[in-house]
Amino acid sequence: MGHEFEITDRVEIDATPEQVWDAIATGPGITSWFMGRNEVDGGVGGTVKTAFGGFEPTSAITAWDPLERLVYGTEPAPDGRFVAYEFLIEGRSGGSTVLRTVTSGFLPGDDWEDEFEAMTAGGELFLRTLVEYLNAFAGWKAAPVTVFGPMIEDWDSAWLTLGRELGLAGRPRPGDRVRVSTGPVSTVDGEVYFANAQTVGIRTADALLRFVRGFAGPMCAMHHLFGDVDSAEQDVLWAEWLGRVFK
Repeated sequence: MGHEFEITDRVEIDATPEQVWDAIATGPGITSWFMGRNEVDGGVGGTVKTAFGGFEPTSAITAWDPLERLVYGTEPAPDGRFVAYEFLIEGRSGGSTVLRTVTSGFLPGDDWEDEFEAMTAGGELFLRTLVEYLNAFAGWKAAPVTVFGPMIEDWDSAWLTLGRELGLAGRPRPGDRVRVSTGPVSTVDGEVYFANAQTVGIRTADALLRFVRGFAGPMCAMHHLFGDVDSAEQDVLWAEWLGRVFK
């Protein structure tokens, strides 16, 4: 069986087309809002490579019109699986930009619904993170943190647990002011910029922190940290944090 899909979105961003292009068409730019570490060999026939938790897809670039349009996607697997991304940039007066995105592909198998739900929820978070990055951190380069925490059996309870850890009475909602503590002397204030059934995103003064329901069952931390950051040290810190909060 399987499912062919196409998801379209449109956002207006307080950033120039040049800043948007840098964020979607360079390795450091993509790494600052998407997932894992990314490398871009630009131009038609080039590639976008992503390394994320042992998953390392390579996508071929099929359209490359700087400041206007970018398209890349994976080659279809033997079972037909593939995913492709299209970005359309339109500059506006005053330095803002309208960005249209199209995510399309094919998910094989009879159980595609769960994967599609997770992909849709994650895609909403990624796009909103791109907007937050460009609005608040355009031009900055992030160190990514990707950590898989404990397996979760009751997700409703897990999101409530996260809310309590952040100083809230319930699960995190957009606009909530929160406090994130990663140690006895390391506490930062932030604001929830996005939340849906499977994800939570928090903006602080120097980070975009994201908590995601892993498709296989774990709570995942998928953060972008700006400034002078030791990624290996942060991986250990957040692994300990997830183990403590969701033990």
